[in-house]
Amino acid sequence: MDGVIALYKERGMTSHDCISKLRKILHTKKVGHTGTLDPNVDGVLPICIGQATKISELLMQSGKVYRGAITLGVAYDSEDLDGHLIEQVPVKTPLTDEQINAALAQLTGDILQTPPMYSAVKVNGHKLYEYARKGITIDRDPRPIHIDYFKQIKPATYDDAAHTQTIYFEVGCSKGTYVRTLAVDFGKRVGLPSVMSDLTRIKSGGFDISQTSTLAQVKEAVAAEDLSIVLHPLSEALAEYPGYQLDDSRWSIVSHGGFLDQSISPTHAPVVRLDYQQQVKALYRLDEQIGQYRPFRMFLA
Repeated sequence: MDGVIALYKERGMTSHDCISKLRKILHTKKVGHTGTLDPNVDGVLPICIGQATKISELLMQSGKVYRGAITLGVAYDSEDLDGHLIEQVPVKTPLTDEQINAALAQLTGDILQTPPMYSAVKVNGHKLYEYARKGITIDRDPRPIHIDYFKQIKPATYDDAAHTQTIYFEVGCSKGTYVRTLAVDFGKRVGLPSVMSDLTRIKSGGFDISQTSTLAQVKEAVAAEDLSIVLHPLSEALAEYPGYQLDDSRWSIVSHGGFLDQSISPTHAPVVRLDYQQQVKALYRLDEQIGQYRPFRMFLA
């Protein structure tokens, strides 16, 4: 039972809830997620099972894609609708598409982002949200992130009664990006309070939302004794790495943790996936100092 379940995390559940439930469903403790999703966010949460727990960190490094909404005219202390309303300014003149697109464009590329107070970032041994719940604000250093793109996906809407405007977006971003902070920063660009009013993660760890399974579907697969319905094999999870098919001689070297020469990758790829008898056995990483590939992640069991 080695592979990745691209779980569809429902709203109202924490990532830890998902791990706990899957351990019970699968009857195994070797379960690990690839980064958390806030309880009020749904979408793709890759879960590593068995040997695949060794690649959790690698999947976490991958870029992520979200779809959601930003509402202008209101601000919340949590930067999403779970918190408390802290500011309200009527949007008297709705933004045009040109104004929206220009502000979104300003938040792309390599930028610095200050983590929100309601986050799990640790300062002096305590998580920021622990300070926030006590009404304490901590100085935070901005962190570098990368935004591949930030775009509208349908026309913005205006609420005449509430005097708010809602913008619908898709964003491709690096690990460590707080999309709710992007929503707040968007408001700052246009001079209005703002809040992330909706969010769904549609891609993470190389899996998109069309490949996800619900907890109920995982239960059904276990009952049917056919996990292949929901479990993506290591070969699929590691498909981005160039592969090399080991012969018996080189398999013997790899099975003992030995090094391999650069002939396994004519392009000298930084990391190579090693397969033997149609199964992924290892990831090897190029050590440029010695000019050889050495073990990086092993899946020999």
